[in-house]
Amino acid sequence: MSTTPLAVITGASTGIGLELARELASRGYDLVICADEPQIDYAAAEVADGTTTMAVQADLATEEGVQQLIDRVRGLGRPVDVLALNAGVATGGPFLEVPWRDDARLVALNINHVLAVAKDLLPDMVQRGSGRVLITSSIAGTMPGPWYATYAASKAFLHSFAEGLRFELRETGVTVTSLLPGPTETEFFDRGGMQDTEVYEAKKDDPAQVARDGVEAMLKGEDSVVGGSFKNRLQALASNLLPEPVKARVHSQMTKKRDE
Repeated sequence: MSTTPLAVITGASTGIGLELARELASRGYDLVICADEPQIDYAAAEVADGTTTMAVQADLATEEGVQQLIDRVRGLGRPVDVLALNAGVATGGPFLEVPWRDDARLVALNINHVLAVAKDLLPDMVQRGSGRVLITSSIAGTMPGPWYATYAASKAFLHSFAEGLRFELRETGVTVTSLLPGPTETEFFDRGGMQDTEVYEAKKDDPAQVARDGVEAMLKGEDSVVGGSFKNRLQALASNLLPEPVKARVHSQMTKKRDE
């Protein structure tokens, strides 16, 4: 059996997930990376850095896709050392205008895949007494999110889940870290239909820096980390101090389309 540590990363075809893969490969991890698009195969070839990378094309918004990923990981017969649950999607626009199927898919991908993969792979990590888990939340999850309310709520769930799970596992040797990025230079806003918003046009963080911040915090066993710029840390601090209606109003100015 290989003695090289193994990392499993979801949502790794682009953006923060791809940079998580690069960062972990550079640190000597073999990888299993997953996304629902053919580009995941190109990502696997791109991030290989003297280690082995397996690409899994699977739709993690479905039970079948989650099972496909789990089966591929278990088929390796190797312990998972790092589990980075990063896959996610946004739906921009007024809640009453976003189709139900879009919101349902968002919940299935952003939340359900995290629960399902963790439920299946974490017991072995706990039994072994070692492992690191990174869950990608968002600064958006620390405040109400008008005009992408379902997305912000899903990220609030993930942060709360990460912190709660971390406490449950505090004496097992397995740590859980919540990564809270701010606006990051990825395809996120285009895919979420959030063009013509203030946040779309604003300066964004480098996904490589966000990933590096996340990996370093995870490997240190920290509970959470605000990835990216100092501005993000100020925003996270402000979210702890301001009342919810004020946070909602401020946040809405960034996410509301100009023609709405």
